[in-house]
Amino acid sequence: MISLLVIGMLVAGQAPPKATGPNILLIHADDLRYNTLGYAGDPVAITPNLDKLARKGTNFSNSFVTTAICGVSRATLFTGQWQRRHKSTGFGQQLPEAQWKSTYPALLRQAGYHTGFIGKIGVGDTPKQADEWIARFDYYRGLPGQAGAEFIDKGDPQKRHKTALFGDQALEFLKSAPTDKPFVLQVSFNAPHARDGQPREFTPDPRDEELFNGTQMPVPFLASAKAFDLLPSFVQDSEGRKRWKPRFSDPEKNQATLRDYYRLVTGIDREVGRMVEALEASARSKNTVLLFTSDNGFALGDRGMADKWTFFEESIRVPLLIADLRDADASRCRVEAIALNTDIAPTILGLAGLPIPKTIQGRSLVPFMKRYLPMDWRQGFLYEHASGPKAIPPSEGIRTERFKYIRWLKPDAESIKAGDFRQEQLFDLDADPNELTDLSQLPKNAEFMEQMRQVWARERKLLN
Repeated sequence: MISLLVIGMLVAGQAPPKATGPNILLIHADDLRYNTLGYAGDPVAITPNLDKLARKGTNFSNSFVTTAICGVSRATLFTGQWQRRHKSTGFGQQLPEAQWKSTYPALLRQAGYHTGFIGKIGVGDTPKQADEWIARFDYYRGLPGQAGAEFIDKGDPQKRHKTALFGDQALEFLKSAPTDKPFVLQVSFNAPHARDGQPREFTPDPRDEELFNGTQMPVPFLASAKAFDLLPSFVQDSEGRKRWKPRFSDPEKNQATLRDYYRLVTGIDREVGRMVEALEASARSKNTVLLFTSDNGFALGDRGMADKWTFFEESIRVPLLIADLRDADASRCRVEAIALNTDIAPTILGLAGLPIPKTIQGRSLVPFMKRYLPMDWRQGFLYEHASGPKAIPPSEGIRTERFKYIRWLKPDAESIKAGDFRQEQLFDLDADPNELTDLSQLPKNAEFMEQMRQVWARERKLLN
């Protein structure tokens, strides 16, 4: 019997006390898979600034998102909630003001923090809703949708790549932020997300055009016809396969896409370095904690697919690095416990010394920064994905430290709500980390499958 610990929630006090915590800088990429960074072991990635932070930071090697799609995941970063609670399913759906009051930016602003947001907002961000977002931050440079159809806007006189633009805006924030109060800044890159449908979907910064020329880029092990053939037929015919064709369907396309993707990652790393350098130059690094993550993973041709959405590791697994710049003598700490994107908001609140509202479903990761493993830490989590069911097969399931139970849902609204499935899968991640051997139909696993269904049903109910 698998024991899946219920995620605990701390009850907040009546009113948050005045914050005296550190400055907090949250940087996150878009569609960045967990292992395409130098410090994560990638053999060709050029990410010296993130690598340097990792040498003194807390690196969560088993960090996941609860829904692998940008809009939902970004709402989760703000709220610390699963999608089934915050109910934000797409770009045009705003977080209501009553709900916003319990987000980490609202609570820190109420406690006296100077707040900022830069980049792709991804939540309720149609142009008509811009005024609402502007009012929610002291400094707001958010952009709707995918933050532009192209990485280099024709309307920008300097013709800056969006990654560089967001970096410039971050430096502007750091320069203008008052020094008599702490700040919290979220920098939300739209790279390395593809500019879907553009002639060159992963256009890099011109400064990085020569990177990786002549380099044979490593193709993921799972980018094979065999792995594709093992997918359910309705996944094979889904949006992920359509996007695979212009990016990975022949060796030349594959290598061009991989080079551009890695160039975009290097561009993000450059801006991270600029931000840290600015903090150090102003001495504000001595009171700053930096968090780096991504809104979801990405399939670089894995299983004959592109993008994310599915419950497979390449889609749900993300980098998560916390660098406490206050500690000059810090040494690298690798954490193998399961961390989730629901944990970002309570971690930021914990760093700020604020109570965590009962509406938040994640848990603070601050104990891990102090080299402490809570005895009641989670052993698994519920995954859910119901966005765009006509193009993206909806799914739910349970991932534990060893097993993954996938429940592919029927695509109509009532079946998704009820959790009715059209196919189940079970993988033993210890014996089969690439998820290539489905154990769900073996007679000897019948009782175990029923246990997993019960865990799924219980967690689904608890997290509503």
